[in-house]
Amino acid sequence: MADIRFYHVTTQPLEQAVPALLAKAFAQGHKIVLMCNHAKDVARYDDVLWTARADGFLPHGTEKDGHAALQPLYLTTKPENPNNADMLALCNVHPVPENTDDFSLVCDFLDGQDDESIEAARERWKAYKDAGHTVTYWQQGPQGGWEQKA
Repeated sequence: MADIRFYHVTTQPLEQAVPALLAKAFAQGHKIVLMCNHAKDVARYDDVLWTARADGFLPHGTEKDGHAALQPLYLTTKPENPNNADMLALCNVHPVPENTDDFSLVCDFLDGQDDESIEAARERWKAYKDAGHTVTYWQQGPQGGWEQKA
């Protein structure tokens, strides 16, 4: 079973919050798959990950870049794990991908400014719990940090 963590982004756009958490996970040694709903979202994160960090970029690639197995952070719209990642990051992906059991950690990001995103997250929460996963909820604080809620 995967450790599922919901990250409720409330004080900044997903394009700022997600790269910061991915950088932290990457620094901890995680290999990551970032899954989005649409190709335009993959393209947006592909651009953002080049400039999200002041000290450099997050090494990553997409299907168009090739060499998926070599990518430390792979961006996709498909439920796949071509780089043998241990972490799956989901950006407003609905429904729950069928491959969550392929990862030890799943970080499910939801946009706190989007009512549809919040409602879809409630459905995913229930699906994860029904599947027997451990699920925790993290909410972004006013300064951008994260606090685990009950």
